[in-house]
Amino acid sequence: DDPALIAAYKAHHRAVWPEVLAALRAIGITQMRIYLLGTHLFMHYEAIDGFDPARDFQKFTLHPKGREWDTLMRTFQQRVRESGGAGPNDWWTPMELVFDLTDHECSDASSRLP
Repeated sequence: DDPALIAAYKAHHRAVWPEVLAALRAIGITQMRIYLLGTHLFMHYEAIDGFDPARDFQKFTLHPKGREWDTLMRTFQQRVRESGGAGPNDWWTPMELVFDLTDHECSDASSRLP
């Protein structure tokens, strides 16, 4: 809840180290966004086919700058209760997908707004 820590977290993400960006791309991340609401973070990413978060995010921490970044970012974060906290790799908690517009494609032109 410390505004100075939140500001520092944002500042780090405005200037992500080039090696971190390269390491994310190397493990198959093609897009990543992190949203902040109060003290809650939501990360959305897109990745190549076959990407396995448990396996591939672990590879990210094998890169020296990836590990350094991960360690630094954890000083700003707390796990959510729902994570279960089973292990060191359970930092980001998977969420259940409850709606995806692409699952409801409509080819009927009459259903479109004017």
